[in-house]
Amino acid sequence: MSSKYQSREIITKAICGKGRKFSTVTHTVTPPHKPSSILGAWIINHQYEAVAAGDGIEVIGTYDINIWYSYDRNSQTEVAKETVSYVENVPLSYLDSRHRASTVEVTAEATQEPSTVEASVSGDGRVAIRVEREFAVELVAETKLHVLVVPGGDDGDKDFDFGSELGDYEDLDPDLLDDEL
Repeated sequence: MSSKYQSREIITKAICGKGRKFSTVTHTVTPPHKPSSILGAWIINHQYEAVAAGDGIEVIGTYDINIWYSYDRNSQTEVAKETVSYVENVPLSYLDSRHRASTVEVTAEATQEPSTVEASVSGDGRVAIRVEREFAVELVAETKLHVLVVPGGDDGDKDFDFGSELGDYEDLDPDLLDDEL
């Protein structure tokens, strides 16, 4: 590198970690009456927050499961309600280890809200509910960027070769590229 170029460090906030996790869980609800059949099952009141946890992000949340069912040989109906708490550990598929840990902020987005896939009655009168959910998480923190500068701000000499050739992009991981650009 020519001696007319200098290096500077810039401290900035940046996305230093990303992750995504799809999961299927089964909850068991015991209605007050022994169900004959399930007429409907849905999930409402989903609330969650994200916290940093080791090399991942924990999504901590709750939702209400509502089961509309018939009982007494399908002559009566009722809705059973139960609030479920969960902790979903989302591993980071990308993590820049050079971030400043004291400045970490984490966010989570439910890319697929919890939804009922299947509800079935077991022989003992309990209802098994299979739920799917998916979260995308990001870890934002301060990190350092190294930039090359020309002393005096001379814009006339822009012949510095950063070694970019068309083949340099073959090793990029397409999962790390931002789809929102």
